[in-house]
Amino acid sequence: MLINKPSGLLSLSGKNPQNRDSVHHRLIKEYPNISLVHRLDFGTSGIMLLAMNKVINSALNKQFQARTVIKHYESMLAGEVLEDSSTIELPISKDKSNFPRLKVCKENGQSATSHYKVLERLPAPNRTRVLFTPTTGRTHQLRIHSQAIGHPILGCDLYGTTETQALAPRLLLHAVGLEFDHPQSQKRMIISCPCPF
Repeated sequence: MLINKPSGLLSLSGKNPQNRDSVHHRLIKEYPNISLVHRLDFGTSGIMLLAMNKVINSALNKQFQARTVIKHYESMLAGEVLEDSSTIELPISKDKSNFPRLKVCKENGQSATSHYKVLERLPAPNRTRVLFTPTTGRTHQLRIHSQAIGHPILGCDLYGTTETQALAPRLLLHAVGLEFDHPQSQKRMIISCPCPF
């Protein structure tokens, strides 16, 4: 199953009863065997892939582990990104002193790679619309990498500044594209979901 997850909805329910509402919680009522193949952050919207049973989940998980799944995200970054395209390779690890934030850590971090291409540069206040294509799927990866190059994602509450957070009513990060092999037909699926901002 493919859905367009709204911003402001958890992928999976948390332990706290206040965090019960989630994609999984809503869908499991109608589809008891459904499971998450991957997750999107609470503030991230866009394409999310779910498996209808354990066999399909296993087949799709293998594709994610083999990195044959291609993910595209559109985002609005603070400031003017000067390079038309580039690759950010910065390892990410937990930040024990600042949960739930993560951090760039070259000594102990897990490798993380994000490619980006500038789609549009906007003036006053300077903003840059980019298309991200991450080759790894670390938690908060695009948010951390954007901050690390000096251009946090607008609306980001964890890795932005007070000013960049105030420039948007939500995290401006949307999963616009997903490519994977259908687990039964093996046909290459190319899915897109237009960016709402």
